[in-house]
Amino acid sequence: MRLTAIVIFILFCLPVHAQQPTSAELEARRKSILESIRQTEEQLEATKNDKKATMGQLRALQSKLAERQRLISNINDEIERLNSNITTSTQEVAHLRENLATLKIRYAQSVRYAYRSRSSYDMLAFLFSSKDFNEALRRMKYLKKIRDYRKLQADEIRRTQGIIIKKIDVLNSEKSTKDNLLTDQEKQKLEIQKETNETNSVVNELKGREKQLQVKVEKDKRAAKQLNKAIQDVIRREIEARHKAEEEARRREEARKAEEARKLAAAQAAAASKGATVAPGINSRPLPEGPINNGKNNTQPAKTNNTAANTQPASSAAVQPPPKTNVAPKNYDLSLTPEANALSNSFESSRGRLPWPVEKGFISQGFGRYHHPIAEKVEMENFGVDISTAHNAPARSVYDGKVLKVLSVDGKEWTVIIQHGDYYTVYTNLSKVSVQAGQDVRTKQPIGTVNMNDEGESIINFQVWKGGTKLNPETWIAR
Repeated sequence: MRLTAIVIFILFCLPVHAQQPTSAELEARRKSILESIRQTEEQLEATKNDKKATMGQLRALQSKLAERQRLISNINDEIERLNSNITTSTQEVAHLRENLATLKIRYAQSVRYAYRSRSSYDMLAFLFSSKDFNEALRRMKYLKKIRDYRKLQADEIRRTQGIIIKKIDVLNSEKSTKDNLLTDQEKQKLEIQKETNETNSVVNELKGREKQLQVKVEKDKRAAKQLNKAIQDVIRREIEARHKAEEEARRREEARKAEEARKLAAAQAAAASKGATVAPGINSRPLPEGPINNGKNNTQPAKTNNTAANTQPASSAAVQPPPKTNVAPKNYDLSLTPEANALSNSFESSRGRLPWPVEKGFISQGFGRYHHPIAEKVEMENFGVDISTAHNAPARSVYDGKVLKVLSVDGKEWTVIIQHGDYYTVYTNLSKVSVQAGQDVRTKQPIGTVNMNDEGESIINFQVWKGGTKLNPETWIAR
């Protein structure tokens, strides 16, 4: 019964733990954050070559502080999970020890009973006192069952002792891990205090050059606005061209059906004048009553001709002559092809799992509107995310697609726009590109090199659009 209670207790606890990240997941997350902090520190060291404080240093420090906070939060989650495991393991050990004590008591009772009864229940005497052979067999089986039961009791005691030893080892290991995490947590808190002081020092130095920075911020803001307008125009023109092609295809289809109706009506009129019958088509109409001028009898009254003319279907009379060909202009894609639709759906299903546009880096500025950290009165807007990376880092496509446009506003920095069905990804601030418009690209295929700015930073701005709507790239790339 006690073993059954322990099993029920463990099963009852399982659903609660299943909803939480596993220890392995938390440890993997901690390692990932530490790797991100290491990469940020590399970028920070690269920006420290300039003796003056720069915005690059500030961005790197702020990013490192944010990652450090995430690390402490993850350590807290690990400690909380370990506390839960330690509590559960302690309760299990206590239950197992109670069960072991019960097993030992029962085994001792069985041994004492056998010892007290050894003279009166001697095996031979017990067997020879049987009335017949069958009863002797039954007594033999009874004695064997008693021996087997005592053996099972001893085995169960040894097995329970082994389980307790293993549980205690796991418990001690978890306690040791918890102690290490607490030590690491204190170390991270000291690092946060140190980095906070360093960040404040950089901020104070930059505020001493606030006017100079504000001029540069306004310049960058105008350049970003010009670039973003160019990107919007490219995507808007692509969408308009596609809609125009759709409308053109629809008009051609309507004209084709109207022409078929006109020809059928003319055939019916000609057949009726000869007394023949034409099978009505899908778009045919009933033949008008009255005389019809077939063009051969010139003595027919004018009224008859007018009547014949007026009996033509109204739809066919207003139709313009059909175009010479039903093929759409080559400049247009007729809506999204099945392949493009499949690509669009596949891209959408990859949300949160797309690779980064660079192999290594950290997000130095998020998506949306924000206030400049130094010129706080200046409000800025980021159409994507800024990712700081290594010098001369290759930019790469995050998914299969087709290069829609390669453009440059100032002739120095390049932008690549890749279409993925109804979605678009944008890669700006490239020093050079290795693709051209109309080219098919694959996931992680290099498309250019990230440019280095005046402060020695290599930052790529990555954007995601659906139609004419900009989306937050952080929700699309793997985290």
